[in-house]
Amino acid sequence: VLLAVYVGYLGLGAAVLQALERPVEVKAAQHLLQERWELLANHTCLQGPGLQRLIEGIIRAYKSGITLRGNTTSLGRWDYSGSFFFSISAITTIGYGNLSPSTAAGRIFCIVFALFGIPLNLVLLNEIGQLMLLWVQRCAHRLEEVFQWQNKASFLMKTCALVTGLLLFLLLPPLLFSDKEGWSYEEGFYYSFITLSTIGFGDYVIGMNPDRTYPSWYKNVISLWILFGMAWLALVIKFCINLLE
Repeated sequence: VLLAVYVGYLGLGAAVLQALERPVEVKAAQHLLQERWELLANHTCLQGPGLQRLIEGIIRAYKSGITLRGNTTSLGRWDYSGSFFFSISAITTIGYGNLSPSTAAGRIFCIVFALFGIPLNLVLLNEIGQLMLLWVQRCAHRLEEVFQWQNKASFLMKTCALVTGLLLFLLLPPLLFSDKEGWSYEEGFYYSFITLSTIGFGDYVIGMNPDRTYPSWYKNVISLWILFGMAWLALVIKFCINLLE
């Protein structure tokens, strides 16, 4: 029965996503083809195969973190702050996919780094989660002693922890992303959940816009937000698992 519910849930998700996203995909593909043919028609000196090679080269360069800006290129994804953020996304298993090692040595190091880093990250997240639970339990116990509450104290503290976590990790960060990245609030909220849940599609990643200047503290603060936010969301997911079980 559980397996049937699981498969049915996946099937429902696939049907809804197909209905929502497929028409947009078809329209975007048609628009791209139309622009390509218009470009070739208006610039007869361009050849189809040459244009295709240029497009593929631009895509490969963009995946490596290089973008064209006039007659120059924009670098910076593999500076120290960018590399540190990549390390965070690797050992937390977020894996945005917008950036990856291109050298054999880099790939081998990434395997070894993640092999030991993922268990280390899980141990740390577990400890942070246990500290959060301990803080909630101590506050609830304190309320019981002061106000002589029994079940109310535990419920109140769990509710406060949930609301505080929602504010700190899901509701307020999109405001920062709107300011620094130029995203809408909905895009920032979407990025927050996709990141903290370690889904990490990679369609939205902070600090990657070459047209924007980011403060030096930005990626460091976001790294801490990811660490503590993942621990909080793991507790929420654990609570949901207990409800389902």
